Amino acid sequence: MDSDVNKKLNRLGIMGGTFDPIHYGHLVAAEMARAEFKLDEVLFIPTGKPPHKDRRDVSDAKLRYEMVKLATEDNLAFGVSSLEIEREGPSYTVETLRVLRRTYPEHELYFITGSDALLEIFSWRESEEILSMIEFIGAARPGFDAKDFLLKVQHEHPESQGKIHYLEVPALAISSTDIRARVRRGEPIRYLLPEPVRLYLEKQGLYLET
Repeated sequence: MDSDVNKKLNRLGIMGGTFDPIHYGHLVAAEMARAEFKLDEVLFIPTGKPPHKDRRDVSDAKLRYEMVKLATEDNLAFGVSSLEIEREGPSYTVETLRVLRRTYPEHELYFITGSDALLEIFSWRESEEILSMIEFIGAARPGFDAKDFLLKVQHEHPESQGKIHYLEVPALAISSTDIRARVRRGEPIRYLLPEPVRLYLEKQGLYLET
């Protein structure tokens, strides 16, 4: 019998986002996805220049990258890539996935994102190519109607059949938008994100401007 038949195929989770700032919702989603889908590693990839957001409203990429490093350094199953922040121009997911597909040709790739963003993937640049390269894990807050959502996706986009999965993540009640607003209002953010990240953004004076 060919020994390669039973060889375990490596699985790589990919977590992209602006991470402005990264918080426990991101980290819990990544860890739960790692365990549920038996991922060997989860690679966090901070967005360089997000094409869908006003760049004036997004913190400097290097600062966001440093916060992700601080947040993930104590988990050996988490890695951080500067792939998107080093690339010129807008950060399109398809371009990132092409690089990762070449870098990890034998891996199964799983893209971890919020469930509310899943329907938007079909409007992304080269969405058909994206679906051919990767599977999606939609992380959602408790109470999210996953059954109806998945039926809607499969009905409207049958080509995604079997490529989209659902994961309930309690900590997703936390949001980066709320954290930034709390900083501006002078409200506490401790325990919403790792302490090294809180101290770093405080030192950098992030989110204080109105």
